[in-house]
Amino acid sequence: MNVRNYPLWTALVTPLTNDGSIDYPTLKKLIKAQEEAKNGLLILGSTGESLNLDDRERRDIVEFVLGLAPQVPIMVGVGGINLKETLSWLSFLEKFPIHAYLLVVPLYAKPGVMGQYYWFKALLDHVSKPCMIYNIPGRSATPLQVETVRKLRGHRNFWAIKEASGKEADFKNYKEAAGPSVQLYSGDDSLLPSFVPLGCEGLVSVASNAWPKETHSYVKMALDGATEVIKNWVAWSNVLFEASNPVPVKRLMFEQGQIRTPNLRPPLTHEDLVDATNLIKADREVRDWFSRSSHE
Repeated sequence: MNVRNYPLWTALVTPLTNDGSIDYPTLKKLIKAQEEAKNGLLILGSTGESLNLDDRERRDIVEFVLGLAPQVPIMVGVGGINLKETLSWLSFLEKFPIHAYLLVVPLYAKPGVMGQYYWFKALLDHVSKPCMIYNIPGRSATPLQVETVRKLRGHRNFWAIKEASGKEADFKNYKEAAGPSVQLYSGDDSLLPSFVPLGCEGLVSVASNAWPKETHSYVKMALDGATEVIKNWVAWSNVLFEASNPVPVKRLMFEQGQIRTPNLRPPLTHEDLVDATNLIKADREVRDWFSRSSHE
């Protein structure tokens, strides 16, 4: 499977049981739903609460998901601050038929141009799969440096950038620095239509957890320039961020019956979202929209 042929990647949640352990039967159902929608799968990202899982759990999830042999590509999130540990984790992942990696700007340390360059180059050199570099300053405390992107340009494993700063200027700068061979994806569901005219080629989505087929249709329409048809998606997407991600999307999936609990790992809790009214309203409107657009 060619990762370049998948404009939508779902940043998959990690479903939990009432006792906080991983709910594997539900995880299997979620993967099946994404497979049916023909969406690429990102596991162990921030939406999947990767940093709140222990090493054994992360390894077990990888083995479980790859054991299902889904007929869509699998990307694995790779984040951290310790280079030796991160390279060791990548060595483990390289044993599996994974299709790509999502490499996050190192957390907390706030490295500059050269620090980021040496970090990403070490990771890119270590693996044999395409890599998407993730700009998420709201979580990493520092942005992906444009000059770092320029220095990495042309690396055989530098496939894409996930841009989640929310700034069109940043998107333009990364596009210019990375060159034509690097694909740029929106990391924000609501901003995809704004980024498409700038050369955006897809979306790494939170919304597609709750709405797999609906979001797939939204992405296709956005890439086709059908902005009027999808104008309400900004509001629908934004309700999924009324609390820290993935608190709202897990609550909605619980209300939908997709997952058995809305539980998260500390320090996150579903109790930080007091009212699900907006989620339920958006869910109804998205389904109505999809039903209408499917028959037009």
